Amino acid sequence: MPEETVRTLSVYGLRYGYRRLQRTAPRTEPVVILGGALQGMFGWPQMDNHVGAVADVVTADLPGMGGADALPAVPSAGIMRSALTRIIDDLGVEKVNLFGYSYGTSIALQCAQRNPGRVARLILGGVPSHVDDSQRSHWRRVEDRLKAGDLEGAATLAAEGLMCLDPDRTVHRRELALRYVRRSLLHALCHSPHAADSLCRVLGDPPDFSGGLAGVPTLVFAGEHDTVSSPAQQREFAATIEGSRFLTITESDHWVVLERPDDVADLVARFVTDRPLETAPGLAALPRPRRAEHGATAPGLAPKY
Repeated sequence: MPEETVRTLSVYGLRYGYRRLQRTAPRTEPVVILGGALQGMFGWPQMDNHVGAVADVVTADLPGMGGADALPAVPSAGIMRSALTRIIDDLGVEKVNLFGYSYGTSIALQCAQRNPGRVARLILGGVPSHVDDSQRSHWRRVEDRLKAGDLEGAATLAAEGLMCLDPDRTVHRRELALRYVRRSLLHALCHSPHAADSLCRVLGDPPDFSGGLAGVPTLVFAGEHDTVSSPAQQREFAATIEGSRFLTITESDHWVVLERPDDVADLVARFVTDRPLETAPGLAALPRPRRAEHGATAPGLAPKY
């Protein structure tokens, strides 16, 4: 049986922690998982099952997430990078595999950009690389509901803003996922002192996806109906990473990790053990992105928002 340990760390005076599910004989470097702003260290059971069969699984409550301390009202990128680097150091390993989903993609990317020698492989899913004016207006309405004390209304709006509700597009377990996301957001808003700030970080402290990357094997994947940033936009982002792969997972949206959890976990396990991806379940492959110059930005990419 894998051994589970939970460690508490601090960075810039902020308390946070991580969980490590440690195998006796792993086949690859530990897989460090960074989720969305409200996803904590105990929210990845599918990774324990699939990825835990081949590697140590490391999940975290970074500052501003889960049970960690809240982030101060300043740009958070440096704090989050330092917190992640501290985890890698504390693991006592030379390299890790980094998996970032949604908000966690920018943290993982920036860590790889600044410390490429510490990252064996990089997996980024549901990358919010493009957010337009209509989406910003939607999140301002969420913020207005929060300020008015309407937590149920804010949770409903937030859930709808993160999911594809178009009935002409097939999303696996859409209604179940929508109810689960709304309920989870409402629970977080009622019980977490910094959940509201985390939800609205897209307005006040947006992540940065500029700068490109070279020298780190990278996989980028998206749900085929992601409405936060479309698969085409995420493919543009993938093209800024030298030699990256880009794939879509069918019948899913931005919440692909909830709607197709086993397919996502299987894909991650294959990539970190250098197994073929073409036969992974649920995939609809797109053409390989063009090779990017180091630091190049694909035409039309809006790396900041």
